[in-house]
Parts: sequence; C-alpha cells; structure tokens
Amino acid sequence: MALNPSTKKLKKSFYQRELLTVAKDLLGKILVKSIGKEFLAGKIVEVEAYHGDKDEAAHSFGGITKRNEIMFESGGYLYVYFTYGAHHCCNVVTGKKGQGTAVLIRAVEPVVGLTSMIKNRFGRKLNSEKEIFNLTSGPGKVCQAFRIDRANSGTDLTGKEIFILDREKIKSKDIGVSKRIGITRSVDLPWRFFIKDNPYLSRR
Repeated sequence: MALNPSTKKLKKSFYQRELLTVAKDLLGKILVKSIGKEFLAGKIVEVEAYHGDKDEAAHSFGGITKRNEIMFESGGYLYVYFTYGAHHCCNVVTGKKGQGTAVLIRAVEPVVGLTSMIKNRFGRKLNSEKEIFNLTSGPGKVCQAFRIDRANSGTDLTGKEIFILDREKIKSKDIGVSKRIGITRSVDLPWRFFIKDNPYLSRR
C-alpha cells in the first residue's frame, strides 16, 4: 500500500475535542513518520485514554511537571515517555490547553515501510510469517518500529515529521472496549479501545 498524497492530515480541531471521542476516532487513522525520503506508516488499531483530572494512572494526575508538561498543551502534539528503563511510548495530546489529557497508541497495523520497521525492531529478517503480527502489537513496539523516542516529544502532529492521516471512521459495532492494560491505578476505567479481531492488537 502506498500513501495517497491526496489524503489529508488530521487538523488541530480533530485533537482538541473530548478525550474519549478522540480516542475512538483515532482508530483506523494512519500514523506516519517521515525519515528522510522514506515514510513509515501504520493503521491505528488500539488505543488507551488518560485524563489527569480523574485518572490516577495518567502522568498528568497531580499537576504539571517537567516530564509531563506537553500533556497540558492543547490537542495536536505528541507526548513521548520512557518506561521500565526499556521502552518508549507515544501519546496523542487531546482537548484544551491545561486539561492534561492524552491517548496512548498501543498498536498499529503496518501499511508502509515494512522492511524498515522489521529492521528497526529485530535487526534481522523475520524468522516466520507469524512474527509479522508481533511487529507493532504494543506501545513500545510501535515506537521502536517507527524510531520514535523522547526527542520526538512535543512534535506538532500537523507538521511534516510525524502526523496522522484521515481515514473513514470505524463503526461503533467494530470497536471493542475494555479496561486498560498494565496499570495499577484507576484500573476499572473502560478506556481501552480497539478494532475487533485485528491481528495486530497487543492483547486479543
């Protein structure tokens, strides 16, 4: 699949809406990173929402710090953090300035730049066809495959380096909802959204 040059990037107005609305609407959209003349792209298939006002699992819970300050910008920026001393995770900042809301991109389905993604993730060729489904099936895997790290935190998602392309909205009947994964606080919030039956999900 090639990137359609006529496909429009999502505008700031898309991101500057209510957190859960943006989270569900991001499903099916295309995350793109430009590296030189090459594009890496993947369809967003799984996300999680985080809200600093009422969500103890959110990095913004408790107020602004040097680490989380980008979360308090108005929607349309990338927030990247490093976790467990090993993985980067990328988030889409949402809402109005000062709200502290963001959507974690948990998994994508690769569509462009597959060879480079494989090299970025594994440093080798795939050992089996099944390994392809492990390529971007988790937030740390997405960042590794796309070469996204803390240097990219604060990136304007309407710019040329990292952006998200519009696609047809996923129907409600095709969206799964569950509790979020790998957290110990505010565990009962049903704020994980995913495209049902997609093979690239971090957890099925």
